[in-house]
Amino acid sequence: MRFSLLAAMISTIVLTTGCESEQPQPDESKTAMQQSADNIFFHESPLSYHAPEFDKLKVSDYEPAFAKGLKEHSAEILQIANNPEKPTFDNTIVAMEKSGALLSRVYTVFGSLSGLVSNDEYRRIESDFSPKLAEHSDSIFLNPQLFKRVVAVYESRDSLNAEDQRLAEYYYKRFVREGAKLSPSAKARVMEINTEISTLQTDFSQNILKSLEKDVVLVKDKAELAGLSESQIESLAAAAKKSGNEGYQITLVNTTRHPLLGSLENRELRKKLWETSAYRAMDTNGPIVLKLTKLRAEKAKLLGFDTWAAYVVDNQMAKTPAAVFGILDGLAPKAVARAKEEAADIQAEIKQSGGDFTLQPWDWLFYAEKVRQAKYDLDESLLKPYFEFNTVLNDGLFFAMNKLYGITLKPRKDLPVWDENVLAYEVYNEDGSTIGLFYIDPYARDGKRGGAWMSNWVEQSGLLGDKPVIYNALNIPKPAEGQPTLMTFDEVETMFHEFGHAIHGLFSDVKYPSLAGTSTARDFVEFPSQANEDWDIDPAVLKNYAKHYETSEPIPQELLDKMLKAHKFNSGFNTVEYLAAALLDMEWHTISADSDITDVAAFEKKALAKHKIDFAPVPPRYKSAYFSHIFAGGYSAGYYAYLWTEVLAADAFAYTQTLGGLTRENGDKYRDAVLSRGNSRDLMESYVDFRGQEPSIDALLERRGLVK
Repeated sequence: MRFSLLAAMISTIVLTTGCESEQPQPDESKTAMQQSADNIFFHESPLSYHAPEFDKLKVSDYEPAFAKGLKEHSAEILQIANNPEKPTFDNTIVAMEKSGALLSRVYTVFGSLSGLVSNDEYRRIESDFSPKLAEHSDSIFLNPQLFKRVVAVYESRDSLNAEDQRLAEYYYKRFVREGAKLSPSAKARVMEINTEISTLQTDFSQNILKSLEKDVVLVKDKAELAGLSESQIESLAAAAKKSGNEGYQITLVNTTRHPLLGSLENRELRKKLWETSAYRAMDTNGPIVLKLTKLRAEKAKLLGFDTWAAYVVDNQMAKTPAAVFGILDGLAPKAVARAKEEAADIQAEIKQSGGDFTLQPWDWLFYAEKVRQAKYDLDESLLKPYFEFNTVLNDGLFFAMNKLYGITLKPRKDLPVWDENVLAYEVYNEDGSTIGLFYIDPYARDGKRGGAWMSNWVEQSGLLGDKPVIYNALNIPKPAEGQPTLMTFDEVETMFHEFGHAIHGLFSDVKYPSLAGTSTARDFVEFPSQANEDWDIDPAVLKNYAKHYETSEPIPQELLDKMLKAHKFNSGFNTVEYLAAALLDMEWHTISADSDITDVAAFEKKALAKHKIDFAPVPPRYKSAYFSHIFAGGYSAGYYAYLWTEVLAADAFAYTQTLGGLTRENGDKYRDAVLSRGNSRDLMESYVDFRGQEPSIDALLERRGLVK
């Protein structure tokens, strides 16, 4: 079994839902054998690349598949652990890689669909199986007989080839980090903690989903929505109707910053929307934050680390919390200084507009847009007609990927999908050889978690002969029926970002699934995605996709120039809100096991003040109670990774510009050195193989607009 997937089973970014906990009721017309045959997880999918049979999936399939998958995998692991033969790489490490096929199939589908099509039944199954999966993980990594075999292989690894050595080291370190060397009593306590953590993370995630359903802003009077377009107002009316409400419903997004704050003229409504967003889920998730951070600190102490952050970062490129704080604190003064300059411009705009109040967080985006228009004479509403979804996708993103890597993506309308708006493609190399499948799920909807992400339905594996099946999930507001999907430039950038993750998975060319694709350190995995963002402003790419959706006329050069000049506008705000969240994450996870924290809001305030990033008009991107990255998934003590990898991305992109930019030579070099290698070798080695040297921060400062 791919063991990085096993980790994801108990620590997903947002494991949003689960399935019902009751056993499926027998159908009198079917025998038990027929029921088993009908369960899509009990056999490999017959579709291309083993893509899931979404059209045949029943929620009732999950529970029996989980139960059988856990039983089968446990038996396989015991057989490996109790093998009387001398431990070898093949009969121990490779055997574990091959184990757990059924469990992998069911969890891969469940784990993804729980964030894509959430409902109460998924949530019930998540609550039931999350602790069982945690117990299953412990039964593997805390098995002394199995660990002895892993140690034997690890100690004789010098006889292995480089990729085999990497996998042997991966397993050994994973076992040690899970507590394999602990005393029996310490192991027992770690198992208790793991089960508690799993349950708390599930509860946190489900509380966020409930908040997205419950914590909405309802507007009765259309006049209060002044500043919004008719299309936006129609969408809010449709959302209210779908929820059984009257009027207009504004649903929260996953960050503190709500996009409508930039358009709403009614200041009281802006304040209500911001406060609803900023203070959501505190009653339910505040206590979870306090329990979860203490449990993580206790586990870290048992494993020999001072703090949870020390435990997490030890396995990343950064290595120590001090290194993380160094880069965050090093950038904070520049970011705050720039944000204060921006705030002064906004305060002047408020005064000029007749306002007699001090800038507040709910004012920033609205008046920043006015400052942007004044500075650059740029009206964002004039840009959206040039960013129609299908044109951006096909003539922008896919065009750029063809120029860089020679790949083409052809629609596969014959494949079943999980939502009617999902698009499926087969991916080909220039020579006609196939790479895998790619799906894109573009629209926000009820039951789908916020944000944007990439994951896989099938992981690339030379060992198992599997080609990758990848998906991207976005959350673009769906337009009214019959209307085109016109994107903001931020949404365009997000599309390019997520496809950077997709090609990391698609181009993977390694033997072992545990080392494949995006199964890298957290502070490396965002490098390919961020590196892919900047191709959206490459002149050749822009020219090809920035066209009016009605006339096909290219975006006027004057408007384009204004957009590009304004691209780094608000960089202080953007950087401060990110840094504030990253520092909150690190502060929560550098508490000691015996700490006594009782007030989440007070802790946040003190943490931000400590790092001198407590600038009131710019709140953290996430406050603790809805910081799903770190409290419901895999980014605890790891949110800094977006900045860490942006150093790599900015440096790498600047380097490609010195070599001609959008060329096959650059793309092929990057694909071979970085994208194809997964975690099969040292990650900095991969970077240096491409770049020729380790990165500097200079390109990052320019990329974020923090140098003049």
